[in-house]
Amino acid sequence: MELPVIDLAPYVDVTSGKFTCDELLHPELKKVCSEVSRILRETGALLVRDPRCSTEDNDRFIDMMEKYFEQPEEVKRVQERPHQHYQVGSTPGGVEIPRSLVDMEMQKKLRALPEDRRPAIPTGPDLKSRYMWRVGPRPTKTRFQELNSEPVLPEGFPEWKKIMDSWGFKMISTVEVCVNGSLTFPIWYLSYNSALFSQAVAEMAAIGFDLPKDSFTNLMKLGPHLLAPTGSDLGRHGEKGTVFAGYHYDINFLTIHYKSKFPGLSIWLRNGEKVEVKVPDGCLLIQAGKQLEWMTAGDCKAGMHEVVVTSSTLEAIKAAQEENRSLWRVSSTLFSNVASDAMLKPLGHFANSPLAENYPPMHAGDYFEKELSVINLKGKNEVH
Repeated sequence: MELPVIDLAPYVDVTSGKFTCDELLHPELKKVCSEVSRILRETGALLVRDPRCSTEDNDRFIDMMEKYFEQPEEVKRVQERPHQHYQVGSTPGGVEIPRSLVDMEMQKKLRALPEDRRPAIPTGPDLKSRYMWRVGPRPTKTRFQELNSEPVLPEGFPEWKKIMDSWGFKMISTVEVCVNGSLTFPIWYLSYNSALFSQAVAEMAAIGFDLPKDSFTNLMKLGPHLLAPTGSDLGRHGEKGTVFAGYHYDINFLTIHYKSKFPGLSIWLRNGEKVEVKVPDGCLLIQAGKQLEWMTAGDCKAGMHEVVVTSSTLEAIKAAQEENRSLWRVSSTLFSNVASDAMLKPLGHFANSPLAENYPPMHAGDYFEKELSVINLKGKNEVH
């Protein structure tokens, strides 16, 4: 199965950069919003084509991150912040534990899957490295300082902040979202030709789930959004079957990816079907995270996925070697989040769902820290 592509072009004013989010202005928009929620519900993932999306900007971002990840480990170690739960700066390979390795209930379900739908079962921590760059303003007061820390700036990359902010702001808004039915942003922000992918999809999903359009975006204001490029060293670990990111779900609201130079990402649909994702040029992959599952009382499940070296990856490695290109697989990833001090709970009519009791109200920061402890990014590892 190939994921359908949602084209935002009819609802975007490219000149101003605004996304028109009022379904009354566009009668067809509500149908598209219903399609967005349906696809997220059935697959946990969504492909979006946006006219504001620039391949050139993503390439500039990827080129810089390849240079960063190619540095010696001792150089990158300076940017590690384990005392801040690795939520800013560098996370080396061998730290993050995939959920499927420590969750016994999940392992039980995996063993019941047919062999062709079964993920690669990891035997240890993920091999992938990661860099967390905080996007957007931080709350002036919060109970969760570690989740809202200042970004870490590495030495030797004079354009780092400009490139990271530019690409990060192209995937998420940092200001008030809806004003008179349109996304708005200040002049300096428009200079980046910003594409507000996460906000647009969040509002479309809310409409499709029969919620007020700002139900999700209101909770995302001042959230700890993270531009989180992931680096996988295919030069050292390029054997078929190598697991870079073991089978897991994301603990945030929506995860956004641009196309990687190397394939290897597989997702699982709601019906258990395994799909190796192919992101068309000019498109973004959106994945549902656990926070979205929480707010819909499980009507939309967090998408399960893994990154493993496949036959397609090997073909891309061969092409990169012939062209003398970097063998670091960099994913252009952004995690959008509900604000840490906001209450995470089933919204609107989802509060009446018989499954709502499985998603009790709690601060998003408390939920986030609980999940971080399971995957070894906060404190002693424990299974819940």
